[in-house]
Amino acid sequence: MVLAPIIFGMACTKPAAIISSGRRGSCRLSTVHFAILLVSGVLMSGFTATAQAPIDDWKAEVREACEAHHWEHALHIVEQEIALHPTDMDVRAWRARVLSWSGKLAEAEHEYTEILKAVPKDPDNWMGLANVYVEQGRTKDALKALDHAVELDPKRADLRAARGRILRAMGNGSEARFEFQQALALDSGSQEARSGLLSLDALPKHELRFGADNDLLSFANANRNQRVSLVSRWTPHWTTSVAGSFYQRGGTNAANFAGSVTSTRPRWGALTVGGGSARDNGVVPQTEAFFEFDHGLRVGETGWVRGIELVYGQHWYWYSTARILTLSETAMVYLPRQWTWSLRLTEARSHFSNTSVDWKPSGLTRLGFPFVKGVKHSLSGNVFYAVGTEDFAQLDQIGSFASQTYGGGLRFQVTAHQDVTGYAAFQQRTQDRRDIGFGFSYGIRF
Repeated sequence: MVLAPIIFGMACTKPAAIISSGRRGSCRLSTVHFAILLVSGVLMSGFTATAQAPIDDWKAEVREACEAHHWEHALHIVEQEIALHPTDMDVRAWRARVLSWSGKLAEAEHEYTEILKAVPKDPDNWMGLANVYVEQGRTKDALKALDHAVELDPKRADLRAARGRILRAMGNGSEARFEFQQALALDSGSQEARSGLLSLDALPKHELRFGADNDLLSFANANRNQRVSLVSRWTPHWTTSVAGSFYQRGGTNAANFAGSVTSTRPRWGALTVGGGSARDNGVVPQTEAFFEFDHGLRVGETGWVRGIELVYGQHWYWYSTARILTLSETAMVYLPRQWTWSLRLTEARSHFSNTSVDWKPSGLTRLGFPFVKGVKHSLSGNVFYAVGTEDFAQLDQIGSFASQTYGGGLRFQVTAHQDVTGYAAFQQRTQDRRDIGFGFSYGIRF
């Protein structure tokens, strides 16, 4: 910036006459001109420093306000800069960061989404959006955003390490290990990648759950059962489950044991196959078998519907005096802010001794929503409504009843490895019969 006044401050002697005669002109710098140049250079340098200072100053002021948790002041500074530079996406990105840091996650998500529409090839903004999704507990969405970031710049160690953190949170230990190793290959000094690899040794693979259910019947003695289950995710593709249930119904005790194997493939979904056997005593199925196919569909990052999960299953129950087959179709819709809505339809085929085959339908709808969202601690709830008909057999009596059920539940994640769930329901049956059900379960991961 000082060079310009020096060039234009030179005094050329007789330029017109020299050029016309073909002689070479000479330029000289007088003492007066040198003084003018010196003053101009100082002024121009001061102007440049003054012009550059506000750019650095407002960022420093925003950082200082954020460190003090003065979020409104930080937003005010950034919005002033946006008013001066409305098309500058870097300034908009600062607004998105402040919104995220201040806990305004929905607004931060919207801001990042708008920025990425304008500049979709900036990996930093994809990473910022992923951080918002993590705070919302939407790990699948966070992984999707980081996939975009890594595709844009596969040689950035911080992006690889961030992707490893998400995969670790989702329980994909082998894939997370690969990402941390890639991060170290790109940056051998990455402490985040090293600590990530160390943490994988303590990643839980098993979930042990204890639970109890109670049905208080207006027309008979209470029914109760206790259950224990162990789910083990050996690899990202293979999961096993074993469970035992113990029943007290009408003064009779019974026990049931079941197991299943699940194979998961990213493109195809998950297929579960299992069965069970019981010491039935006439109150629970002697044997059972089932399979279930689960497939998810990604819809988009914006809009009311983010994704849809479809589940189809068949379950066979063999009682001492009856054969039951149920077909179930479930659709779960993933909504913004971690809300979910599901609808399940069930068709039951029953065949008792000396009776013809009969089909009975039923349905259930459930709305799930978060109360407190976090990575380690969270509280979520749900409400549901069910309606249907059911055949039954008791001694030499065969009949059926219709019912409507209203209920809800809560799930509290105590720590990253423990949670408690509970539910309550009221069922109104035909013949003015009622059933009040409630239960809880405790899960620990190791």
